[in-house]
Amino acid sequence: MKGGTFAANFNKMAKKHIRFDWAAKKMLRDKKNFGILEGFLSELLKEDILIEGLLESEANQEDEDEKFNRVDLYAENSKGEHIIIEIQNTRELDYLMRMLFGTAKAVTENLKIGSRYADIKKVIAVSIVYFDLGQGDDYVYVGQTRFKGMHTKTELQLTSAQKKMFKKTEVHQTFPEYYLIRTTKFADVVKDTLDEWIYFFKNSEVLDEFRAKGMNEVREKLNVMNMPDEERKKYNKYIERLSDEASYADTLKIEAEEKVREDERKKRDTEIALNFLHLGFNDEQISAGTGLTLADVQTLRSKLNK
Repeated sequence: MKGGTFAANFNKMAKKHIRFDWAAKKMLRDKKNFGILEGFLSELLKEDILIEGLLESEANQEDEDEKFNRVDLYAENSKGEHIIIEIQNTRELDYLMRMLFGTAKAVTENLKIGSRYADIKKVIAVSIVYFDLGQGDDYVYVGQTRFKGMHTKTELQLTSAQKKMFKKTEVHQTFPEYYLIRTTKFADVVKDTLDEWIYFFKNSEVLDEFRAKGMNEVREKLNVMNMPDEERKKYNKYIERLSDEASYADTLKIEAEEKVREDERKKRDTEIALNFLHLGFNDEQISAGTGLTLADVQTLRSKLNK
């Protein structure tokens, strides 16, 4: 019985894989592991993606501090397009603006002085978030810039000359595109190969039946059991820290909600107490009838009598 339990637990551990944020920070910057990024991006963008290399950027600098909550990768594909992959673990109310800032920075930093605007590189921003961002019932959103007529409702098109200059067929293809993956909204129901990747992002697990591009590389290179002992220790500490931060965030949320409820109760009790004061009830009766302390009631009476 013990042997069977051990085997089952060992098999479960063997199927566990390194979190994608840790891999992006520590492993996916190595050219020999680009196949993992290429697989994911190919499934997301519905075309074969080849990563030429990582671009010079603050996002790609190594950080010895393990206490990171956001991980960025900034790459260039074989078409010269710039791809930002950002993984965010903690809640940021203004995260959508952060996405905008990231693409704007990528556009402006990579246009050389004196260059034509036509030389601006296409930017694709991919955000994988582990918190509830915005309202909506989907777990993958795509953001594109399209121009539609106010009167005719038709979409602005490129001319033949513009198509030749931009090497694009649609106006929206010349502007930054955003892909937002909300892992918390994914219900673990795998319907296609992109869902296989999102399942992996959420659960750090690759099921035997997964056949998406790049999954074989994930199985081979991101298996926790294949990590060197020292690296696995660091990784386990990181996982523990994420759990601690998630618990802390939940605690703050619960406490904030309780504070709001308490404030609402006190406001309601105060309104009732004021009515009782006008009706002539004494302080002890009002305190007993509302839940306010005797001192609170006396303070209300004092203010009322001023």
